[in-house]
Amino acid sequence: MPLTLYFHPFSSYCQKALIALYENQTPFTPKIINLGDPASANELKRVWPLGRFPVLRDEVRGETIPESSIIVEYLAQHYPGPVALVPDDAELARKVRGLDRFFDLYINDPMAKMVVDNFRPAGKNDPYGVETARNLLLTAYGILEAELGEKTWAAGEAFTMADCAAAPFLFYANLMVPLEGHPRVRAYYNRLAKRPSFMRALTEAQPYNKGVPFESAYTAEFNHLTKV
Repeated sequence: MPLTLYFHPFSSYCQKALIALYENQTPFTPKIINLGDPASANELKRVWPLGRFPVLRDEVRGETIPESSIIVEYLAQHYPGPVALVPDDAELARKVRGLDRFFDLYINDPMAKMVVDNFRPAGKNDPYGVETARNLLLTAYGILEAELGEKTWAAGEAFTMADCAAAPFLFYANLMVPLEGHPRVRAYYNRLAKRPSFMRALTEAQPYNKGVPFESAYTAEFNHLTKV
């Protein structure tokens, strides 16, 4: 297969890229990277010297594509399928890209700040930073609650790149700051949970949950979504 994805199943940004691949059943070779293993980390750095994932390698076109949003854009351009993850209409495409950035910057980034704090050594935590991130997440939930309105998906009635981002980001964010009190966001999240591409990515990540500080909450939420 010409496409190889370098990733880790537990990463929310990697799940975003996986959802895009799974939506259109795009063939690819999965290459799981363990950054804690020097040999595995070096394998990634040989492809992308910055050593960050996800990274998509296209051997046919001779292209190396880092960053989840750009990977989704690349797939939409060069490996399109029945699900148009980036709309052809320029105005709607701008809206989708804006929502994608919203989920990246105001859902995933503050969520990641809170998650990472759980892995800090004792006495090295950042309570002020975590509180700031929590408040930012709550503000973002409120904006998303109003933005969703009666739409099925983030940008309207079609599943797009924005929803590829929203699904894993909201899953992890909900573990840190529950969605309760935002009924439209919760209903949207439940619709995302019914999307086979998202549940496939989440199921593949489940074995890597062992031993993380929020393991029990993660498992409980995963089990809840499988019953939604």
